[in-house]
Amino acid sequence: MKIKQFEYKPLSHFSYAIISDGEMAIVDPERDPMQYYEFAYQNKAKIIAVIETHPHADFVSSHLQIHKETGANIYNSKKLGADYPHISFDDGIRINIGKATLTAMNTPGHSPDSISIVADDGDKKVLFTGDTLFIGDVGRPDLREKAGNMTAKRKELAEAMYETMLHKFTNLPNDTLVYPAHGAGSLCGKNLSDAASSTLGNERMANWAFQEQTKEQFVTTLLESQPFIPSYFGYNVMLNKRGAKNLRKSIAKVSFKMNTTAKGLLVDVRASADYKKGHLKGSLNIEDTSEDSKFETWLGAIIAPKEKFSLVIEKPQDLDMILQRVAKIGYEKQLKKVITLAKENLIADKPLNLQDFKAHPDKYTIVDIRNMSEINEGSFFENALPLPLNELRTTAKTIPTDKPIVVHCAGGYRSAAGSSIIEKLLKDVTVYDLSDDVKEFNQ
Repeated sequence: MKIKQFEYKPLSHFSYAIISDGEMAIVDPERDPMQYYEFAYQNKAKIIAVIETHPHADFVSSHLQIHKETGANIYNSKKLGADYPHISFDDGIRINIGKATLTAMNTPGHSPDSISIVADDGDKKVLFTGDTLFIGDVGRPDLREKAGNMTAKRKELAEAMYETMLHKFTNLPNDTLVYPAHGAGSLCGKNLSDAASSTLGNERMANWAFQEQTKEQFVTTLLESQPFIPSYFGYNVMLNKRGAKNLRKSIAKVSFKMNTTAKGLLVDVRASADYKKGHLKGSLNIEDTSEDSKFETWLGAIIAPKEKFSLVIEKPQDLDMILQRVAKIGYEKQLKKVITLAKENLIADKPLNLQDFKAHPDKYTIVDIRNMSEINEGSFFENALPLPLNELRTTAKTIPTDKPIVVHCAGGYRSAAGSSIIEKLLKDVTVYDLSDDVKEFNQ
């Protein structure tokens, strides 16, 4: 049995291919299926199964496209209520992949329709846990109160997770390999490890969720201090329940124009330094300048599902990359067009006088746009207004305008977006982006 782990870093997402004796199964595939096809081709394997551990909230899966392009059956829990052709894969049901056997177990907690998969070829056991068991943590239980075929309250799901951790994995040996669907940086949990895999024995020793505790203690720990929920999460759950359109065909419908302008909601994805030198008035700056940037997360947190918008890119060569990233969360259908900028009618941002700001912070209104969990751990500036970025388009109008406004986060990426939002929504006020790490100002 050969297992390949694929990683998409911006969403901290892991997907998998399992090959045995010329047959291949895919677990929790991302939006672009080509890497799985290439892996099958390299290993002379036929893709016969694609398995969804649950309808994902943070990315769009390619399970339906894989089914249509390869003929592979789609397997998931009957509790999911999928709208696409599928085969139920619940407690005790088995799939043969060459000489390996994949066995389903229902593991509710992150969602009511979550499953985990035990792969066994006689020599080793591997556990694919989806968003149920992470390395060092378990999946958050508060994403399915409004979305999916089965909805559930967070306390109800937290209690289900307690039962899952207490009973579901007891018959598996300590040397069972654990492969989750997400790693550190994902919003599907709060304390995920940087490790990409583990063993069940290590998790039993080190993961808090396996330790002896009452149900009340477990539920309290699981529910407290979970990160914010981006607005696109519920939309992705429903889109994955229906099955997404073919990626190539979907992004091909987006128009592209060079050296022009655009009206309406406009997202400029260029580096913040370039944006500050010249941008269209009212555009929002959500950077897409590195493979590790959380562009998809913040696009889906700031722009609402089905809200029409256009994009500004730096150069034509960036077009395919940005379309691929927008499609990771299913937003290509609401993308009107992509443009590169003409040089006319651009405005520049004024740089902040750092010395004056450090000497006289009371002359400025300081806005802290970090997440509430970060803000609760401590502030960089006394009397800063706590207005998290994911809610800023709604809360920006509460900011006083009698002083210049300085926007900060922790490292600079979010403050570029936040300052552009405030600049768009508030009139007759100067807005500065404190892009450098604000810790230096408290030294």
